[in-house]
Amino acid sequence: MKHGLVLIDIQNDYFSGGKMELVGMERAAQNAETILRKIRRLQLPVFHFRHVSSRPGATFFLPGTKGVEIHQSVSPSNGEIVIEKNYPNGFRGTEFYEKLRAAGIERIIICGAMSHMCIDATTRAAFDFGFSCTVIEDGCATRDLHFNGEIIKADKVHAAFMSALSVPYANVSCTADFIKSELGS
Repeated sequence: MKHGLVLIDIQNDYFSGGKMELVGMERAAQNAETILRKIRRLQLPVFHFRHVSSRPGATFFLPGTKGVEIHQSVSPSNGEIVIEKNYPNGFRGTEFYEKLRAAGIERIIICGAMSHMCIDATTRAAFDFGFSCTVIEDGCATRDLHFNGEIIKADKVHAAFMSALSVPYANVSCTADFIKSELGS
């Protein structure tokens, strides 16, 4: 089964000093970088997503800003595909599906942000399109959310979404276990 790595929205605005700082983004990016290095050594396809805000009133991922750029820790190399998107679901309004099929991908490995938005939406859509999915849970990050006057801490948001994705949408794994079991470290 041919693997492809999908790095979703690992962009400057999500890091310290960015316009939408996430909890644990640095750690998630380090783990995504670890997976990326291994995937590159195996010469497997890599797909980078870059979200560009197009909705009125958007406050981050604004076109032409440093915040919209892919973080240097996972900068695309020559030959790696960069897909620009405007919605949480990476398939919506993009050629992602066609690019996966053209590359012969059957299993996608997913890292990035935010757990409760783009990771969730893209993973569920990939599953619906028939792809086998693995989400690297420690290669993803999110933020505190507010609901009904309560603050839901990022670690709880992340755990809830990883739990929900784990059956049936994806195999949810940590970096070390995935490399050991799937990539023959």
